[in-house]
Formats: sequence, structure tokens, C-alpha cells
Amino acid sequence: MKLFSYSILGLWLLAVLAGYLFNLDPNAIDLNVILHGPSFKHWFGADDLGRDILARILSGVEKSLLVAVTVTVITMAVGVLVGTLAGFYGGRIDSVLMQITDVFLAFPGILLAIAFAAVLGPGLANLILALCLTGWVSYARLTRGQTLSLCNRQHVQAAESLGAGVPRLLFRHILPLMTSILVVEATYSLASVMIAEASLSFLGLGIQAPNASWGAMLRDGVRFMLVAPHYVLIVGACLMSLILAINLGGDYLRDKLDVKREIE
Repeated sequence: MKLFSYSILGLWLLAVLAGYLFNLDPNAIDLNVILHGPSFKHWFGADDLGRDILARILSGVEKSLLVAVTVTVITMAVGVLVGTLAGFYGGRIDSVLMQITDVFLAFPGILLAIAFAAVLGPGLANLILALCLTGWVSYARLTRGQTLSLCNRQHVQAAESLGAGVPRLLFRHILPLMTSILVVEATYSLASVMIAEASLSFLGLGIQAPNASWGAMLRDGVRFMLVAPHYVLIVGACLMSLILAINLGGDYLRDKLDVKREIE
């Protein structure tokens, strides 16, 4: 599992670097190869405008990873802040913050993202904002539960009795103990955000033409399934391989960082 995950991720990294080195143009149009299958000139074939599918896949994975990393970092920061404050202070602060969280949890995340993207309008910046507005709740719930558990630990109570302030308690005694759990959660979040980005782009609410996006490529390829099945199959296989590799990497990290598993 570890070898497969690292191999796929390494191949994608090399592919992106190769795209930079060979200066592939994802928007170059060649009307003579419209919907042609894989060949020596176009390894993954060409789309309905004669553009090289490989070049567009490499351009699309860059944007997909940019969105995934940006959204994961922002949602983790917001969710950890909300969950930590709710778990540490409790009382009315906890009640208000968790009620807001419950409102977001009451709706499927992808539906909320579609609603926000439809209101904000299409585009890369609005896509990131829409995904950030819905992605922080899982971190908030997870962090709150961990904070409630850690606040009752003896070392935290001892530090508090010795006069440690709130910043020291949070950043020296509580948050460091959540690092492994948050890393694993962030790994799964990367895959989820990439799927959400592809879904919104498929619906026309994400990255707009002529910029390449895997979701938009799947939407365009569906129209030519009977005459050019390679278009959808190649893009779908690329998306599946990357998501699978990230999820397997998350499973490996979960097992590696699980202290209870090591003790057993």
C-alpha cells in the first residue's frame, strides 16, 4: 500500500515537472486530430478541439492540487480554531460555535458547495471560497472532541495550576498532541476537495474554459463517449489513480501514527 501510493504520487510529480520542462501548451488547437485516439504524437489522444489531452491533464492536475492544498490549509486553520475554542472554554461559547457547526453539518457538503458556488459565480477564487465555507466543520468537530479529552489530562491541569496562560496551554500542551490526527484528516481532505473541485467544474461552477480542469474535461468527454471513449476513460483513470493514491497514503499514515496499534 505504501509503495503503491508513493509510486503513483511520484509519477504524478514527475509528470507535472515534465510538463514544465517540455513547455506543453494545453490550449494549442490542431483541427486535423480532433478526437483522435492515442498516438506517438499525442500519447493520450486529442479532445473535441484537437487539443492534446495529456497536456490538459497535466495542466488540470496543477490547478486541482492548488485548490486542494489551499482549501485544506484554510479549512484546517478555521476548523482547528473553532474546535479548540469550543472545547477549551466550553459553556456558552461551546454551545454557540457547535450550533453553527451543526447547521453546516445538517446539509451535505457538496450541496452547500454547489449553492455557494452558484451564488458567488464561477471561477477559481470563488471555487476555493465555496469549498472553504463548507470544509471547516469536520475539523471543528474533530478538534473539539480532542480538546475536551486533552483538557482533562494531568499534564494540562498541572500546567494550568502552575500559572500557564491560555496561549501556552493551547500551543504547548494541547495542539501538539493533535498533530498526528490532523495530518491524517488533512490527507483525506485533500482527496475530498479534489473530488469536489472536479464535481463543481463538471457542473460548470468551477474552473472555466479555456483553462483545463479534470471535471470540465469529463463533462466535455461525455458527449463523445460513442465516438471517442478514450477521452473520458483516460481522464477518469487519472483522477481515480491520484485519489486512490492519496487515500492509501492516508491509510498508511493513520496506521503509522496510531499509538494504540503500536502498543498492541
